[in-house]
Amino acid sequence: MTSYFHYDLHSLRLFIVVAELGSLTRAADRTSLTLSAVSKRIADLERSTGCTLLLRQPRGVELTAAGKGLLAHARQVVERVNRMANEMSDYAVGVRGHVRMWANTSAIVQFLPRDVRVFLADNPSVKISLEERLSGDIVAAVSNGDADIGIFADNVPAPNIDKAVYRQDRLVLLVPNAHPLASHEEVAFVDTLDYEYVGLNEGSSLLARLLDAAFSAERTLKVRIQVSSFDGICRMIEQGLGIGVLPEAAVRTEILAAGLRPVRLIDDWADRTLWIGTRSRDALSPEAARLFDFMSAQTQA
Repeated sequence: MTSYFHYDLHSLRLFIVVAELGSLTRAADRTSLTLSAVSKRIADLERSTGCTLLLRQPRGVELTAAGKGLLAHARQVVERVNRMANEMSDYAVGVRGHVRMWANTSAIVQFLPRDVRVFLADNPSVKISLEERLSGDIVAAVSNGDADIGIFADNVPAPNIDKAVYRQDRLVLLVPNAHPLASHEEVAFVDTLDYEYVGLNEGSSLLARLLDAAFSAERTLKVRIQVSSFDGICRMIEQGLGIGVLPEAAVRTEILAAGLRPVRLIDDWADRTLWIGTRSRDALSPEAARLFDFMSAQTQA
């Protein structure tokens, strides 16, 4: 029976390097080890797993199915060990609590910078690790314990999660000043669907909201370009490559100065709720519970 005690952390790190470089020789150069030392560690891993992890090819190595599986686990193990080391270092210098929070782009662009600043001013011994992720990934991370707290959009299912309203925002249409819709004070989403859109990448809750609205209208959303940020949307619209929808608070003064105009959407779904959630409010550490309560009290801020 294979024992987990045979999985050496240094060997796992080395295996990751080999997998990423696709070469034992280049991995040896990267890690300042001899080629024989690298080969021995990989052989030890294969002996521990009872599986062939690499296929030796004329120009390098290729991962087997078992090797790909080990790579995924190895990355998780190394990431968790690094996280543990960082948290222990924080405790050593006086940090009393570490909270892992994931949030979607809308929350980070509009609200979180101010809210985190205010919270940390009153709680200087707490460290917040904040990551920007898609709403669906955030819900999954909260459910499996990878994140203590998550902030996500209201159109993403979140079963078995304790959640509260964090903020409410409004979506607006953003168009160039010379666009035919720029003369409107407000517009129905269905009346924008003759034009090409700049949208966020697949998986974003905002893109899903637009696609659902177009489907309900029995129309097609013409997505010409997809980008990963609101800033990217604005830059593409500025160059006349389409129109877009984004949160009203994300339309900053410099965006308007670049020749863009927000137009109010009259559709009910343009008013959104951002949720804050955790797997169990009662199971949170005292520091995470304070952050959760503080954030959930910001609805009227």
